Amino acid sequence: MTVHQTTAAAVVPEIRRALPEERDAISLLLGEAFMEDPVSCWVFPDEDHRRAVHPGFFGVFLDAALRAGWVDVTDDLSAAALWIPVRVEEPGEDGDDGGIGEQLAQAAPGNDRARIVGELTDAAHPGDRSHYYLPNIVAAPGRRGEGRGRALLAPVLDRCDREGMPAYLEASNARSKALYERLGFVCTGTPIDLPDGGPRMWPMWRDPRG
Repeated sequence: MTVHQTTAAAVVPEIRRALPEERDAISLLLGEAFMEDPVSCWVFPDEDHRRAVHPGFFGVFLDAALRAGWVDVTDDLSAAALWIPVRVEEPGEDGDDGGIGEQLAQAAPGNDRARIVGELTDAAHPGDRSHYYLPNIVAAPGRRGEGRGRALLAPVLDRCDREGMPAYLEASNARSKALYERLGFVCTGTPIDLPDGGPRMWPMWRDPRG
């Protein structure tokens, strides 16, 4: 097995494409990894309810990536990154990110906050240029800070540079925003401030490097 050395104390397992039969395990990873995420805590304030609905809720993103894009994982399934290509054929033609905002509302029926997040992120999502969209990237709670996120991102960002393809994401906390900035992402403009005292999200865009 090949590994990516990050520090003397942390070795990241091989990065590979997820298998279809790993879908349920990855949905559980997503659900657990986002338990303390500020946006998720705002959408689902009750912790027990949040834990119960998370795998299905984030399964919306996962199914979209498995259907229209791809999912990269560490070989031990301790981290995952979901990618969805957004194709724009002609200037001014709207891209299609898989209808994530609408699907989120359907994944949490009756939850106005899920609907609001979907509407605001859909409105912020650039639609005038093809790009690779990263809706989610996670590491298991016990594996954070060991370089798994960077190891997952690096090969796709290299691909973006080779293909001349931008990348786009929404950062949901200041720590991840700082990581993305180090990798060449910049904020697209006005941050998304969720209402009722909700947290801030940062739409971020990365142009390919020549």
